[in-house]
Amino acid sequence: MLSIIIPTLNEEYHLPLLLSSIKEQQKDPPDYEIIIADAGSKDKTLEIAKSFGCKITKGGLPAKGRNEGAKIAQGDLLLFLDADTILPENSLKRFLTEFENRNLDIASCLLQPFSQSKLLKILYDIFYNFPILFSQRFIPHGSAFILVKKNFHLQIEGFDEKARLAEDHTYIREVVKNKGKFGILRSNKILCSERRFEKEGWVKTYLKYLLAELYLLIFGKIYSDIFKYNFDCYK
Repeated sequence: MLSIIIPTLNEEYHLPLLLSSIKEQQKDPPDYEIIIADAGSKDKTLEIAKSFGCKITKGGLPAKGRNEGAKIAQGDLLLFLDADTILPENSLKRFLTEFENRNLDIASCLLQPFSQSKLLKILYDIFYNFPILFSQRFIPHGSAFILVKKNFHLQIEGFDEKARLAEDHTYIREVVKNKGKFGILRSNKILCSERRFEKEGWVKTYLKYLLAELYLLIFGKIYSDIFKYNFDCYK
């Protein structure tokens, strides 16, 4: 069974898109459940989650939300998704098939923007997709989508809830250190909102993530809020 875990905070605009994309997968979908780990939404997020038949648990920052969701997950395979993503048609089965065929223990995937701009798609490839493909064997990365066997999640005791940023990258690297096999799934790309880049500025946001990566390599996990991470959604 697959447990899909989604941390949320005031996601009434984006969550319906993601949940609809999950429900509209192939006619013979895998056995799955959807768990919403909510950090105290004041909008219609929980109402929407209930209307889609999701399980609901209390969350917090993304790391805590994922951990809380995993605690009640029934599946032996966990899929952590950001609330502002969309699964393309028939992509879920392709991801799971590739994961199994490559005998992976943990995986992430390639991203593409909501926008249909060809230039923006090329920029995503240049600045995110190509780098994570190139570095997957020696510096694993993963964002917005993490597929992992539950036994490895339990083995490393989940995400580090004290981390303020890049907890997804360090999570993957902890699994790899514990002899988990990692790979970037190439059978499809998920759609990921550009809202944070649009709100904070494209260059500024990219440089922030680049500096965060350098910080990880030099000092380790990011426990202070020096990069001013804001979990509350950008509409």
